[in-house]
Amino acid sequence: MVRSLSLHIIQDGSLGMWRCFHTECGWAGQSFADSMAAYNGVTKKVKSFEQMSEESLGLEPLGAKLIAYFGERMISEETLRRNAVMQMSNDKNVIAFTYRRNGQLVGCKYRTIGKKFWQEKGTEKILYGLDDINDVPEIIIVEGELDKLSLEEAGFRNCVSVPGGAPGKVSTKELPSFEKDTAFQFLWNCKENLNKVSRIILATDGDTSGQALAEELARRLGRERCWQVHWPKKDESSCFKDANEVLKCMGPAALKKLIEDAEIYQPHVANHVMSST
Repeated sequence: MVRSLSLHIIQDGSLGMWRCFHTECGWAGQSFADSMAAYNGVTKKVKSFEQMSEESLGLEPLGAKLIAYFGERMISEETLRRNAVMQMSNDKNVIAFTYRRNGQLVGCKYRTIGKKFWQEKGTEKILYGLDDINDVPEIIIVEGELDKLSLEEAGFRNCVSVPGGAPGKVSTKELPSFEKDTAFQFLWNCKENLNKVSRIILATDGDTSGQALAEELARRLGRERCWQVHWPKKDESSCFKDANEVLKCMGPAALKKLIEDAEIYQPHVANHVMSST
């Protein structure tokens, strides 16, 4: 009798999307109609997300080398443990950022010390740290997992990171419908969490791509509830790039002050936002 299943089928019948929001389930997927099939008796190409575990992915707790790597970036062992940051058991130089929903492992992003990234295939795209923004009125969105951990060192747990990179520039087109908004599908997959938030602080990178990401996020989330962090000058010709660089060079108190001093987001182009229905 619990109404936990959300189902959406677009009008022409070519796509269905579903998710169970029961805390012990999390079953989700998409079903695409075969392009050669008729509406009745159609054969489906189903994309569902299989349950995974740390064992099935070959993950293990961080070793001394990677703990030291994070230590150089001012990230403590306590923060690493709380966020379940792990490493690959067959390559102890690869960091594993585990993505979880209601405590359940639903995805994993890998990073080498040399900054090569890849994600576990066939997994659902969600925000990193999603469980940290359950039922909070204010959240912070950053551009990378390391920045999310950096914000925690500054005292903010209500922070999430986008799962992928930033766009090269802001799109000049109208926002696509959610089933076609593939680059930002992670927002739609977290819509129930995001709809409860009244204030969103965008702390994306300070470069051109980071600012484009902030604009694309604000377009979808609603500029009226967005604030933006402005990273300070590092020298006469450049500014700090992101939260972790500020943490390393200026310390947690300075990073905290920058978040607290976030300014109301300045709109650029009028566009539609994510529907709350």
